[in-house]
Amino acid sequence: MIPLPLSEIPAGRLDAATGAQEITGVKIDSRLVEPGDLFVAIGRGVEFLEDARARGAAAMLVPDEPFAAMAALGAAVRERSGACIVGITGSMGKTGTKDILAALCEPQARTVAAEASFNNELGVPLTLCRLEPDTEVCILELAMRGFGQIADLAAIARPDIGVVTNVGPVHLELVGDLEGVERAKGELVDALPPGGTAIVPRDFPVRRSDLRVVRLDPPEDALVENGQTLLGGVSFGFTARHQAANAAAALAVLDALGLERPSRVEVSFSRWRGDEVPLPGGGLLINDCYNANPVSMRAALSLLADRAAGRRRVAILGDMAELGPDAPRYHHEAGAAAAELGVQALVAVGPLARGYVEGAEGVEIVRWAPTLEEGLEAVREIVEPGDCVLVKGSRAMGLEAVADALAGVAA
Repeated sequence: MIPLPLSEIPAGRLDAATGAQEITGVKIDSRLVEPGDLFVAIGRGVEFLEDARARGAAAMLVPDEPFAAMAALGAAVRERSGACIVGITGSMGKTGTKDILAALCEPQARTVAAEASFNNELGVPLTLCRLEPDTEVCILELAMRGFGQIADLAAIARPDIGVVTNVGPVHLELVGDLEGVERAKGELVDALPPGGTAIVPRDFPVRRSDLRVVRLDPPEDALVENGQTLLGGVSFGFTARHQAANAAAALAVLDALGLERPSRVEVSFSRWRGDEVPLPGGGLLINDCYNANPVSMRAALSLLADRAAGRRRVAILGDMAELGPDAPRYHHEAGAAAAELGVQALVAVGPLARGYVEGAEGVEIVRWAPTLEEGLEAVREIVEPGDCVLVKGSRAMGLEAVADALAGVAA
């Protein structure tokens, strides 16, 4: 991290090591503390101050206002950095776009990218606090649960390039409708400096004339063959068709950064986003349980169809959260999509997931489980050796337990 003097540490109870004058890292997990770090005790973090001290922390802070303290730290490091900051938001594909862009940038520029889905009031400052004096590119995810949140994160990060991957039916309980989603995502475009670059879908409204605007079209020329996706002159080491749109957005950022397009790139995606694990009898687990919305659900079901290759198609689907009053319709439509895409066995987990069952006319085996525990029991009864199994649901459903149980059988 670009060093910060202790005099700039935000308000709170500060305990500095003898002789410490500055910090060279920021951690909120004491297990990750390295010599020179500032340990910020958030929530139960106060129980681990001595652990942080033992690991060589330069200072420990119990902040007066945790989120404000993290924002101040991230902003202070950002102020000292000459890196080009890329902010990525969108209803889906943020993490995939970030992962692909990082793989494109890292071989040719000193790059810092958000870990996993570090995209909120804690994750964004933590990523900024990894900036080094020679960092050239910083790739951030900016998430929202309502109006004003992307604006707040952008105020900390001050992005030079803003990417909106897409607009879809997510967080509708908080923003009302698709127009509200568009407005919330547009806060990133509003935050860009004059002369900045906005990379947005073809029909996304940009009302500023002082930005360079790059419009994204669906990548209809993407070719999936021989275990790779060919797009824009680059061979990507993945076959999931929905990642092609994320790759197109990442290539647009790469061009805006003035970096070269490689002939081939391998991408390490964050976990629980289409992870593939072999199952007994030649089966395959597709673990896409990090989150779900109507658009990403259909994309995952399409991936199941693509990867089945003659195997029985089994979908284990949990509730899609925060869809507002239209939630039953969206779940019904997802069930119909499962039937359309050839799912042969469906386990629907959660109260709202009953809508999958109602829409899945024609699916041979259908089971509704109102709780995760009942879902696990249904999975044990239904999944057979040789199946191709998709596990997907909103984060709150905790379907990683299902994926872990299936992967445990394979181990």
